[in-house]
Amino acid sequence: MLQNIIILVLSLGIILTGCELFTNGIEWLGKKLNVGDGVVGSIFSAVGTCLPETLIPIIALLFSKSSESVDIGIGAIVGAPFMLSTLAFFITGLSVVVFAGRRKTGYILNVNLEILSRDISFFVIVYTGMILASIITFGVVKNALAFILIGCYVYYVFKTVNGDRSSDEEIDDLTFARAFNTKANIFVISLQVMVALTVIIVGAELFVSNIEVVSKGFGISTLALSIVITPIATELPEKFNSVIWISKSKDTLSLGNITGAMVFQSCIPVSIGILATCWRLDTITLVSALLALCSALVTFLWIKVKRQLDPIPLLSGGLFYIFFIIFLVERGFK
Repeated sequence: MLQNIIILVLSLGIILTGCELFTNGIEWLGKKLNVGDGVVGSIFSAVGTCLPETLIPIIALLFSKSSESVDIGIGAIVGAPFMLSTLAFFITGLSVVVFAGRRKTGYILNVNLEILSRDISFFVIVYTGMILASIITFGVVKNALAFILIGCYVYYVFKTVNGDRSSDEEIDDLTFARAFNTKANIFVISLQVMVALTVIIVGAELFVSNIEVVSKGFGISTLALSIVITPIATELPEKFNSVIWISKSKDTLSLGNITGAMVFQSCIPVSIGILATCWRLDTITLVSALLALCSALVTFLWIKVKRQLDPIPLLSGGLFYIFFIIFLVERGFK
């Protein structure tokens, strides 16, 4: 048990190291391609960090026929946006409070409100479509909705790329260029990003495998593990990336990393899930989906009313997460 706890702590360090490399490399990639923070945060970073854990439930759905695997796969697909819109929002808001003294704008987030509002509105629309798909009984209509979700993500990428401006914000020297005393060309940048993603995946795998052992050692049920603990581990890269960018006052990158991942997770994995299964949401997944929508809407409405963003609506995501944990406890994790 002690060995697993030590490995657990070391894996966190591995993930954090990978995230440091990734945020640095992805910023340089955006600079070389002459794109802005919207594309870097909402597309490059969001898809890059959420793709590894997204593939796991998709592979389970495509290659496993057992009802248990299907249920776990659907739960993982629906649960990822829930974790991002509640816990990740909360951690980001908490990071603003913690780093307020060193941030250029203090408690106010210097974020592109247009990009953030667009991301959240896309998420609310497509995630609502995901819920509606679960109550549609006509297979043709349900499959058509899956392809509509894919089309929505293509449109989202198009809007993000065309509505973004290149950023002239200063960025740190490329880590690999400095370490190997070479120029920050596209090859070195791409190499750093790929190495960073590999490190993140290795760290996440170590974390998940060891947290399972530790959880069972403390008598935590497998169901509790799959619903609550494992998703926290698999979404760690997004959380770490956002904390790193918040500490550097790069708020559009930080929040775009989360909201962009929310849009991606609600379109591509969901569409595959709809096409590969009967796509029925049980009570637990339905409640988590509704709470995810509520948490996202709080931040969206705050932006529309206040015309600015501070940590308060982001911190409220923690309340929705706590409510879900209480709901699970009341049900006895059944």
